[in-house]
Amino acid sequence: MMNEWSPVAQVYDPLRAGSIDGTDVEPHDRAVWRAMLARYQPNKGVTGDPHLTLFVARLNPQTSEDKLQEVFSKFGDVRRVRLVRDIVTGFSKRYGFVEYKEERSVKRAWRDANKLVVDQYELFVDYEQERTLQGWIPRRLGGGQGGNKESGQLRFGGRDRPFRKPINLASMMPQNRAADRWDASSGREERQRDQAQDREHGRWRERKNDWGRGNEQNDRGYYKEKRDSKHHRDRSREKDSNRKEDRRHRDSHRDRE
Repeated sequence: MMNEWSPVAQVYDPLRAGSIDGTDVEPHDRAVWRAMLARYQPNKGVTGDPHLTLFVARLNPQTSEDKLQEVFSKFGDVRRVRLVRDIVTGFSKRYGFVEYKEERSVKRAWRDANKLVVDQYELFVDYEQERTLQGWIPRRLGGGQGGNKESGQLRFGGRDRPFRKPINLASMMPQNRAADRWDASSGREERQRDQAQDREHGRWRERKNDWGRGNEQNDRGYYKEKRDSKHHRDRSREKDSNRKEDRRHRDSHRDRE
């Protein structure tokens, strides 16, 4: 297992792509199930040499084919640029493909164009995988690579999120007891992970309750201060009114004298 391990997938396996180190044996989300059941065939309408083609993503929605041509021609002679657009609206889907005439140009662009800022957006550049990586399943079918943490569909084995090297505990233990210890340690690790999640959830609820109580106290303080201020204004008006009334009484008494 360790001898065959690689940070980048050599063959696309949806189950392994869903694992941070490529060692999972059970799917952890429904998208992995969908990718495992999918029977995807590469688009036959795509032309060009896949080994001379780069995948370019995270583009500015306003970036055009001419802009891509200008940027990537700095690394070599570009044969074709294809920006993928929505078939209905015609708007850019923020990714495309750049085909070069020479292999050295592809390697240079793969090395230097990744994370290049174009139109205020940082690009992601990798080799095309649809026609070169065996078993490839696209993102829309639950496959792909990379992804955001917020989406809950992280995929590994690519340039953006390579596999982490797994810890082969079994090789460090005597052969006669390795399997038993591995099962026990894996169960213990799972329990500890669940307990840690429970503790974190409890702390989150405590913080939420503290925040709610703090807001309630702040609201009470705010309204109390508002009531006290209103009461103070009413008392001030009452005192002023009493002073004016006393002044009128004194003036009228003086006039009678």
